[in-house]
Amino acid sequence: MSTGFSSVTIALLLQTAAAPIASRPPASPPPAPTPTSAPISAVPAASPASTPLSAVANPDLWPTAKAMPLRDAKIEARLDAIVARMSIEDKVGQLIQVDIASITPADLRTYKLGSILNGGNSGPNGDDLAPPIEWLKLADAFYDASMARSDGRPAIPVIWGTDAVHGNNNIPGATLFPHNIGLGATRDRDLMREIGHVTAIETAAAGIDWTFAPTLAVVRDDRWGRTYESYSEEPAVQTDFAGAVIEGVQGKVGTRDFLAPDRVIATTKHFLGDGGTGGRDQGDALIPETALRDIHLGGYPAAIEAGTQSVMASFSSWNGAKMHGNKSLLTGVLKDRLHFDGFVVGDWNGHGQVEGCSNESCAAAINAGLDMFMYSGNGWKTLYANTLKQAQSGEISAARLDDAVRRILRVKLRAGTFDRGRPSSRALAGKLERIGAADHRAIARRAVRESLVLLKNQGGLLPLKPSANILVAGGGADDIAQQAGGWSLTWQGSGLTNANFPNAQSIWSGIDAAVKAAGGTATLSANGSFAKKPDAAIVVFGEQPYAEFKGDRPTLDYSPDDKADLALLRKLKAAGVPVVAVFLSGRPLWVNAELNAADAFVAAFLPGSEGGGVADVLFRNKDGRIANDFRGKLSFSWPKRPDQYVLNRADPGYDPLFAYGYGLSYAKPGTVPKLDETRPAGLAVASSGIVFGKGRVPEGWSLVLAEQGQSKVRLLGVNATTTNRRLTASAVDRRRQEDARSLVWSGGAAEARIEADRPLDLTRESNGELSLVVDLRVDRAASAPVTLGMVSHDGAAVTVPITKMLATGTPGEWRQVVVPLQCFAKRGVDMADVTAPFVLATGGALGVSVSDVRIDSAPVPMTQCGD
Repeated sequence: MSTGFSSVTIALLLQTAAAPIASRPPASPPPAPTPTSAPISAVPAASPASTPLSAVANPDLWPTAKAMPLRDAKIEARLDAIVARMSIEDKVGQLIQVDIASITPADLRTYKLGSILNGGNSGPNGDDLAPPIEWLKLADAFYDASMARSDGRPAIPVIWGTDAVHGNNNIPGATLFPHNIGLGATRDRDLMREIGHVTAIETAAAGIDWTFAPTLAVVRDDRWGRTYESYSEEPAVQTDFAGAVIEGVQGKVGTRDFLAPDRVIATTKHFLGDGGTGGRDQGDALIPETALRDIHLGGYPAAIEAGTQSVMASFSSWNGAKMHGNKSLLTGVLKDRLHFDGFVVGDWNGHGQVEGCSNESCAAAINAGLDMFMYSGNGWKTLYANTLKQAQSGEISAARLDDAVRRILRVKLRAGTFDRGRPSSRALAGKLERIGAADHRAIARRAVRESLVLLKNQGGLLPLKPSANILVAGGGADDIAQQAGGWSLTWQGSGLTNANFPNAQSIWSGIDAAVKAAGGTATLSANGSFAKKPDAAIVVFGEQPYAEFKGDRPTLDYSPDDKADLALLRKLKAAGVPVVAVFLSGRPLWVNAELNAADAFVAAFLPGSEGGGVADVLFRNKDGRIANDFRGKLSFSWPKRPDQYVLNRADPGYDPLFAYGYGLSYAKPGTVPKLDETRPAGLAVASSGIVFGKGRVPEGWSLVLAEQGQSKVRLLGVNATTTNRRLTASAVDRRRQEDARSLVWSGGAAEARIEADRPLDLTRESNGELSLVVDLRVDRAASAPVTLGMVSHDGAAVTVPITKMLATGTPGEWRQVVVPLQCFAKRGVDMADVTAPFVLATGGALGVSVSDVRIDSAPVPMTQCGD
């Protein structure tokens, strides 16, 4: 689920879809070979399909789920009675879920909607970091509003959904488990069941009924920004885990635990093929039906057999058709063939991407089998009105409307929402001490220990003696947000400090505690400096937090444009200090140089709130014994090359650096030879939404100066001027030498623009409410109107006025100019074909210095289009 978006990887927009895999891999992994220094070969490309791929599934070719019958005669009788008393307006309301950023309890007294949700950047009263009690108060307010009826119609409780994807991760103080990629390395079903139950308890304690988890994506291309939400590249792992997680969240079907007060409603997502889109979020899975079935169906039958009560439709497409509108899959396969009797919820305005639909109108999605829209924005009343008209006219049939309503209400009845009263009066709600409870954190710490994968341990450096002098370095060592990753308090997991994570422990803090307890010395030095040479150094580094398409990347090269982490490793090694690398990442990445620079290397993935679990495995006990060995085994293959995007165990020419299932331990050591650090020529360089930064544009792009009627001048060095000297560019310093450009207009129409080397598709970013953000300083006030614009199809710039924006603030100080992408879209820019994402123009005199241009979320919510 998406929300309040942050910066996006521009370079990825240029990639092509990866080749599909057409058959299901075997369930048992082959032995993981010890890496060798043999030559590396690229992953072979598949031949294009000889015939067009269909987007219509044949349900008869799909398996069935052996689900235990869940229908209860008493519930069905009660359901019949409720539906019989509902008006068509009531029924349509049940089909709509709205983000709490766009609706109030007062609205719910008038519009009897079925559900609310909190998006990743939506908290009570607009506060992402609101304490648990505020969530509970708001839950009560929405519940009370939904139950307020005086017209004789049935009062139907609203249900609240949340992305509790690694614990109840939106609430400060909650237990944060490792993300799924780390949990996949544990191969521990019982642990998954415990994690599901703890998540349910901490969600219910805040008054929330429903979690949008687990994700059962089978990822085939690790460039995808949601790779860490997947347990494995192997469908067998999803199948093994699905039932256990669902049982943990909802309780076991057929027992008193099922949807008991200490459980919540689970969501299995994203149906279907979300991991097969060539590494592009919300992309298109161009694969035959056999691959969709044999690979991507994965754990869904097991989840349905375990009683999952909701399934979320995928943002993605299958062979050109959006999943939100694919009746053959949502109805034919999921409901009819697999006998799923819960309800299908959409993803964040995903219905609006169906052909012929908008966010405010999409009968096609309901007719395809979607039961509940997930809506974000201020137009939800229009969605309600349009859906009501479609139901009244018969465009949505009465039978389809009743089926959707019955599915939703059946789940509400099973979950006890009609009978348990206000959220604050329920068995667990209000027991806020259960959020981040010590026993819950102990389970999370165990999960960290089991999820760590030892890739290298030359000379048996690990385990370390805790009585030694230990240096702890690297940007990730004392950064809980980085170790937790995306979906941690905020959608992107960014903009946070350790103080925002009460109850949590950083990796550094865990190491410090372990070493001090044994009489050793631990020193934190992010840059690796030391006065006394340490016995060993632990360097914690890796990816910064991201979620969804913000994490899409063009290659698997860890950090192509910033080698500070590698330099730190090499500096310590050159000083004769044994180096342990702890790598934080949401996917396997090409880190050959970093592996070479470290004596021991641990893939920690995204361990969550319990950083002490890392120290538990890195160190011996005080008495010298090994208390915790490495247990983690890779659930994703690790690349030899940065261009091995599609690297899955059954692929032709499978040639990983570390195979699926690989993982050293103290009991079973191994060696890793010196690795090839050569980066293939011409490989794209990753970008994090940056259009201009550090004094340059992305590789292959151009900063161009132009006068009206004159040829363009491309800025090849640091200085340039137009033909008639109306516009001059030169280098200036902001944070470091020559990291910004001064643009000086002398008078007469001229513009500075940044042109991409090929068209960019910014549709997702525009739909996701991102903005064009420019960091600049006004050096000379404008004498004429100034505009900021974009270009599509190499046409004329579409602009918005920013003269007043430039006139505000203190002259000579750096500031931001922010314009939502939707402003350009509404004025005519084709966001699917943007050729120049930045055009700054004036017809008069002006002096500005520009340091950064990026596609990013606004620092504060923005709706204004320029002046």
